[in-house]
Amino acid sequence: MAFSFPNDKNSGIVFSSRPMRLKLLRRRLSVSAPRMTVRSHLSWPLRWAALALMLGFSAALALWAFEFGREIAGLDGNLKQQLAATQEELAQTRLERDRAQGIANTADSLLKAERATQDSLAAQVRLLQSDNLTLKADLGFFERLLPLGGKEALAVRGMQAEVPVAGRLRYQLLVMQGSRAPADFQGRYELALSGQLDGKGWTQAVAGGARPIRFRQYQRVEGEVDFPPQAVVQSVEVRFVDADGGVRAQQSLKL
Repeated sequence: MAFSFPNDKNSGIVFSSRPMRLKLLRRRLSVSAPRMTVRSHLSWPLRWAALALMLGFSAALALWAFEFGREIAGLDGNLKQQLAATQEELAQTRLERDRAQGIANTADSLLKAERATQDSLAAQVRLLQSDNLTLKADLGFFERLLPLGGKEALAVRGMQAEVPVAGRLRYQLLVMQGSRAPADFQGRYELALSGQLDGKGWTQAVAGGARPIRFRQYQRVEGEVDFPPQAVVQSVEVRFVDADGGVRAQQSLKL
């Protein structure tokens, strides 16, 4: 087959297609032929699934080989024994820990109970000390008493008086009958204060007059008396008068 140019009648040039075919065939068969790429028609999800299956199979095969090798070497039995021993030791340790915790809780409870008991005993001791001081004061008051001489005598013992604040006097005394089986004393007692007021002599009887009293063996008498705050009390006098008006006993105390 030959090609000619119709517009150029005088050229006389004729091209043949056979040499061109040979050149193309030679180029394709030679080393300089263009590269060919073979592409698969599988989609990407299928490729990833196939890869995952291959990896899983490889991992399972490796694990089987490891377990098989360990069983052959005899390591699996030792590990099981060690695991059982470790679990037993752990259980024993937990049991000992629970026992120790129980002992600690019991000790804490006992310690709290002991502290509460100590606080209660300390409060009782303070109360007993206060009562002891009161009893000592009463004992000192009665120790100052002396035996009475007369059979039917009436005497005043342990008379005390003080001025805790200006304008108020506090007193206490003990009146007694000397006989072992005396008759009831029924009468009254009078209290008088004396001292200085505005640089002059001053005397004051207890407001309300004489106060009634009745007792058989002894009687403790105490109370408070108000007086002018400007006054200075220097002495206190008490008198016991029977029902007939006779003075049975009297005593004065200087402050």
